[in-house]
Amino acid sequence: MSDPAAQLRPHVRPAAPPDPSEPLPAAPLRRLAAPLGTFAAVTAAVVCVGLVDPNEPGHYPVCPLLHLTGVYCPACGGLRSAHALAHGDLAAALGANALAVAAFAAFAVLWPVWLGRAARGLRTAGPRPRAVHWWALGGLLLAFTVVRNLPFGTGLSP
Repeated sequence: MSDPAAQLRPHVRPAAPPDPSEPLPAAPLRRLAAPLGTFAAVTAAVVCVGLVDPNEPGHYPVCPLLHLTGVYCPACGGLRSAHALAHGDLAAALGANALAVAAFAAFAVLWPVWLGRAARGLRTAGPRPRAVHWWALGGLLLAFTVVRNLPFGTGLSP
């Protein structure tokens, strides 16, 4: 038994996914809201860490992993690293957490790219990371954590 009304309806194709290189129709200020909001939040965090010294006890909570197990996590020393960078001391920042310095540098490189693409109205911020990239990042964090907790990796400890 066929539906006679279905034969009269035109065939409708599903919509194709949007082309990433196609400009967004939104207003320029709306397109810039996410990158500018992210920049404002990061700037506020850096100013806060720059003004309130994490080297003095009592200002920030302790790392739960370090407190409970005595093991440095990949983020241990990140606040001290950000504080040192806010004061222009790259050597102290690298000594506190070299991986955090690399992450800060990656943000400093990738944020202007994101802002520029948003200003031009492009849909994406570039190639999206695939599963292999996330696994590689996880492996890097694990290796950094293991090495900084071994006797020969004390140079990476905060």
